[in-house]
Amino acid sequence: MKSSYVVAPLLLTLSLVCFGQTEPSSAPVPSLPAMPTAAPLSVEDAVAEALQSNPEIRASVRRLSLAQTRTTTAASIDDPMFMVRDWNTPLRKPWDLNQAQMMFSVQQTFLSKEKRNARSKIAGDDVQAEASDLESTRQEVQAAVRKACADLMRNADQRKLLDRQAALLKEALSDTLVQYTTGKVPQADALRAQMAITRLDEQVIELDEERDTARAGLNTLMGRHPDAELEIAGSYAAARNLPSIDELERLAILNRPELAGLRTQITKSKNEGHAVRLAMKPDFTAALGYMLMPAGSTSRNAYMAEMTMNLPWLNRDRHEGELKQADAATDVAQAELEVRTSAVFLEVRQAQIKTLAAEKRVKVYRDTLLPQAVAAFKASTAAYQNNRAEFLTLIDSQNLLLDIQTAYYKASSETDAGIAELERAIGTQAHQTPGTRPGTDASSTNQSSSNQESK
Repeated sequence: MKSSYVVAPLLLTLSLVCFGQTEPSSAPVPSLPAMPTAAPLSVEDAVAEALQSNPEIRASVRRLSLAQTRTTTAASIDDPMFMVRDWNTPLRKPWDLNQAQMMFSVQQTFLSKEKRNARSKIAGDDVQAEASDLESTRQEVQAAVRKACADLMRNADQRKLLDRQAALLKEALSDTLVQYTTGKVPQADALRAQMAITRLDEQVIELDEERDTARAGLNTLMGRHPDAELEIAGSYAAARNLPSIDELERLAILNRPELAGLRTQITKSKNEGHAVRLAMKPDFTAALGYMLMPAGSTSRNAYMAEMTMNLPWLNRDRHEGELKQADAATDVAQAELEVRTSAVFLEVRQAQIKTLAAEKRVKVYRDTLLPQAVAAFKASTAAYQNNRAEFLTLIDSQNLLLDIQTAYYKASSETDAGIAELERAIGTQAHQTPGTRPGTDASSTNQSSSNQESK
């Protein structure tokens, strides 16, 4: 008999450990080169920090504050004017002001209350538009943070899985080399075990690259330096019985900030059109002045009162052109709303498809593929122990189990990412009765493992 009495039990132990735990972090095992340590951060904490410190959100907040300050001045009247006028100064004696007529006056242009209210409404529309942009930025950042956290959790799960397998394979390789030196196993078995470890090292490098990339992106979203240490703690979110596509589209119409912003733009264009129509009404300017008459006049002191008004109907072509522009802007905003609504519906449908497909994959991995992979590995182990299979078959069955476990983690993270994208698409949470996502319940997975062992 070959040295399988040493190698196979170790690999069997590895497969049961990998399959029987959905929370790999709970098992203290040796690892490959140490990962950077950082204080664990939950997904909700990461979202809260990003909403507080994200640079794009801060910039949007400042733009909203600027728009709000403009509402206080939109309904105000124009500045008063002070005028000094010198009349009838002789050219031969321009310095002799006693021969001149001096006038000092103050004038003020008054806009009707209706016009000032129209300006105030337009400024209020700008505030609403900036508020919609701010909410849109917040939702984009929140979705990006949740997706990055899902990637980091999946990466950590895969890394710990590889760490455990690498540790056990190294121990198996050590025992195989001992048996090879005594001539009890062929050299090919030792080479295959070494190759399996080398491939694990390659996968670890890829995972480290993915982790560092996701960490840098998440740090940036949270307003941190890209190189800051970061670790996400927690588990994948619970599955949800998603609403129907009609309900999702209804939620998107009600809550999607971009659609609300376009509706505000339509209102603003209408208000601008109303302000243009009001421009056809004249504005009045009142002036009151003091006049100092030349020396020798009957009265040296006099006053002046003046009332002027503009005549907009004499410039009708201009105002009618402005009115056509305002009406065209309303039509454009309405068309943009229709286009954006169609695009949002597409985003909703694509996110729904992605989420449902990911949840189906998680269920298939847990209920079908993982049990089958465990059974296949047990069969190859038994065959190797009884000299009916080669060591390569044993390695292949173990790699298959590792691939399925890795795919299980990937599908779980894709489900989280899909839900984040779906909630971003509808602009709010998908409120439904939470359920247990296939594969996220540790007790169910452990029970499946126990059932396989009993078989």
